[in-house]
Amino acid sequence: MGFLDKVKEQAAAAAASASAAAKDASTKGQAKLDEVQTKRLADSLLHDLGAISYGSVTNRAPATAEADATAIVEKLQAIEAEHGPISLDVKNTPDAEAS
Repeated sequence: MGFLDKVKEQAAAAAASASAAAKDASTKGQAKLDEVQTKRLADSLLHDLGAISYGSVTNRAPATAEADATAIVEKLQAIEAEHGPISLDVKNTPDAEAS
């Protein structure tokens, strides 16, 4: 095997390795994007559920509040079934604001 053959072989191996690395990075990037989009959807649904709850407590809930809440809970449960538990950390508590 000549010198040029060895160089061509190494170049082909390097190209294959780079292609595999790029594909892996693309897959990881897509997974992270999906994770962020799912978190945003869950946060939005939790916000809406909180708004319905607040409306119920203050006697301002729309007539469809119970059905809306049930639909939101079903969507949240579907997200949890596919992606695992949703964080239920409370971000704005009265104690946190007093500090």
